[in-house]
Amino acid sequence: MQTIAFKMQLLPGFEEEYKKRHDDIWPELKALLKAAGIHDYYIFHDSSTNALFAVFNTDNLKALDELPQQAVMQKWWKHMADIMDTNPDASPVVVPLDNVFFMP
Repeated sequence: MQTIAFKMQLLPGFEEEYKKRHDDIWPELKALLKAAGIHDYYIFHDSSTNALFAVFNTDNLKALDELPQQAVMQKWWKHMADIMDTNPDASPVVVPLDNVFFMP
């Protein structure tokens, strides 16, 4: 199992909309993420900076590399692009985070 952590940036004023969209996450997206071996997925919001911090566990790193080519993933990115920092392909700007401490 591998733990992945990263941060993203939410645009100001879209805090409630971001939460609403994730409360209503599409079943086909959730199924895709689970099929890719993703579990225990958390996203935290820092209201002082509007940074989003995500962490999840996966059993299949290779499947993660294939997610960007999936139509549902691309559709989700486009759905979210108006409320967060994105790349030209509508994927979120993701900054990987390094693990500096773990307490089992």
